[in-house]
Amino acid sequence: MKILFIGDIVAGSGLEALKNLLPEVKKEFSPDLVIANGENAAKGFGLTPAN
Repeated sequence: MKILFIGDIVAGSGLEALKNLLPEVKKEFSPDLVIANGENAAKGFGLTPAN
């Protein structure tokens, strides 16, 4: 089983980077499961519906 773990996603820049890079990484490595640490996606205030 291949697991792709993504470390801390921080704010809009982290979300934008993930949006741009994740499709290619998934294509290259074909993970069975993707786990992301998104607790700082909303500028250190957890996850919001917009994230």
